[in-house]
Amino acid sequence: MEFTTIIGLEVHVQLLTKTKIFCGCANLFNPENPNVQTCPVCLGLPGSLPVMNRKAFRLAVKTAMALNCNITPFTKWDRKQYYYPDLPKNYQISQYDLPFSTEGWLDIETDLETGESKKVRLIRVHLEEDAGKNIHDETGRGRDSRVDLNRAGTPLLEIVSQPDMRSPREAYTFLNELKLLLTYLNVSDCNMQEGSLRCDANVNLHVHTDDGHRIATPLVEIKNLNSFRGVEQAIAYEVERQQEQWRESKLTIDDSPKQTRGWDAERGVTFGQRGKEEASDYRYFPDPDLVPVVVEESQLQELRGELCEPPADRRKRFQTAYQISSYDASVIIDQGLAFADYYESVASDSGDGKQAANWVTQDIQRELNERKLTIDQFPIRPHILSTLLQRIGSQTITVKSAREVFAELLCRADNDESLSDDLIDGIIDANGLAIVSDTGQLEETIEAVISRNEKAVAAFREGKQAAVGPMIGQIMREIKGADPKQVRQMLIDKISE
Repeated sequence: MEFTTIIGLEVHVQLLTKTKIFCGCANLFNPENPNVQTCPVCLGLPGSLPVMNRKAFRLAVKTAMALNCNITPFTKWDRKQYYYPDLPKNYQISQYDLPFSTEGWLDIETDLETGESKKVRLIRVHLEEDAGKNIHDETGRGRDSRVDLNRAGTPLLEIVSQPDMRSPREAYTFLNELKLLLTYLNVSDCNMQEGSLRCDANVNLHVHTDDGHRIATPLVEIKNLNSFRGVEQAIAYEVERQQEQWRESKLTIDDSPKQTRGWDAERGVTFGQRGKEEASDYRYFPDPDLVPVVVEESQLQELRGELCEPPADRRKRFQTAYQISSYDASVIIDQGLAFADYYESVASDSGDGKQAANWVTQDIQRELNERKLTIDQFPIRPHILSTLLQRIGSQTITVKSAREVFAELLCRADNDESLSDDLIDGIIDANGLAIVSDTGQLEETIEAVISRNEKAVAAFREGKQAAVGPMIGQIMREIKGADPKQVRQMLIDKISE
């Protein structure tokens, strides 16, 4: 039996605004003080009137543009009506038939080695207000559930994909690429632990029958997905569950209603919650308290000018412009906009993109992790690292010596000493790290080391190549600026005479 997995995602993203979408309450994550960031508007008290947050709309349009959506010049607000304890108005202000953007797409890289990509189409991107948060007793002791309305009214962007993904891994990749784009645009912090990014997955199967037909299984919407890994695991489980259900009962989409299921991360299973609602169940109608929004072309042009280079485009450009691998480009881009800017500055100024990639992904990243710093806080700024790499490129110092200079720079920065390009040359001179070009000095040291290591010399002449390693180390300790490759070759030549 052959199955094709069909996956669509609905992603909800909280926008980075100071206030909520329709009132002046603070838009902050505040779990310690529930129900303090509220007012008559977000509590839905009689007589209160909403006013649209202009910045929220601008951030939403920027995101839709970056996602290649069509921006409509006229959009309105609708009331999506349902009852739930965390929705005090008993309706959510959202968008239904006239969202502000439609028909976008996002490219995802499906094979890192070959660079193969796939276009995931988007149905729509629209704005709405968030609900509050229900806090349930999960100890099993029957305590009361509570409601925190601090989040009610937070500006929320809903991004709805077409069912274009065919595996749990593709869904995981889509979410990672989307999160990366949103953080590059600085429209959301995408912090899943704080609920800034949430996802629902729609999953069903197309069963290939022997007579060449396809039969669709009932659509399932999976809720309570709190991590990208959880999305991948939940979809994988649901695919297996639906395959097994088909084998046992052969339920088709016509035989069984759509279903909403939750995800239990501890047990690794989905569980039935309720039938899946249709649009008619929400009884949408235009919100009478909010005027429609008309967007001028001049406003769109202004917002286009604020867009950054998309991460996917920059990833490809880095590979071409700086001659680095797809893997290195992905590591750099995935660290965020500031990190990518740091790398590009170093690569451009030093003239060696590969060397710059090695340093920022290894030495710099290690120091950031150990010191718990962001790249903006790192004391060795791009022009300093560029100068250091230039000294390697000009064969003034070796890579090993450059790491000694790097360590010395960090030590001085820790002592509040200001760093400069001239300081690098001072450290090189003070510590004798410059590459030694005097072959006479090298030959003298090599002869002395050979005379002290008769057993190692004999072992090398018997074919044990590794025997020269300790002798190279001795030479390097005596002449700090020596080039290891040159030392190795001269040592082998001398032994082989």
